[in-house]
Amino acid sequence: MNKNAKIGGGGLHHIALRAFDFEATVKFYTEGLGFTPRHSWGEGDGRVIMLDSGDGNYLEVFAGGKAPVSDEGSYFHLAYRSENIELAVQSAVAAGAVVTVETKEVVLGDNPPTPVKIAFVKGLNGEIIEFFQSTGDNQL
Repeated sequence: MNKNAKIGGGGLHHIALRAFDFEATVKFYTEGLGFTPRHSWGEGDGRVIMLDSGDGNYLEVFAGGKAPVSDEGSYFHLAYRSENIELAVQSAVAAGAVVTVETKEVVLGDNPPTPVKIAFVKGLNGEIIEFFQSTGDNQL
């Protein structure tokens, strides 16, 4: 993958999520999706934990969340790379997620055409999670 010369590196580092149920959210991402706790701090509604998704990209979970402003939760969606979309969706559902878009194959753009598989689930806090798998020669 190329690095972003404008910002000196680039790529996803972390997405921040304010959890309605901190313990359940951490359990969902660690046990359900296999994320690894890396750093944590604070107490009560001031707790924060950084969870490594597996390749150095993090989900930062904050305690003390309130009801979401919209049906999509605190952000539109976040996408995680996957080498096996079906297994990712299965793991998420087993941990309490709800499928919102079944696994499907799509082609992104035409210069060059980039075939991918995608699926979406809704997590425990109303967050929309996309699983994204590059399937062709043009890896994204």
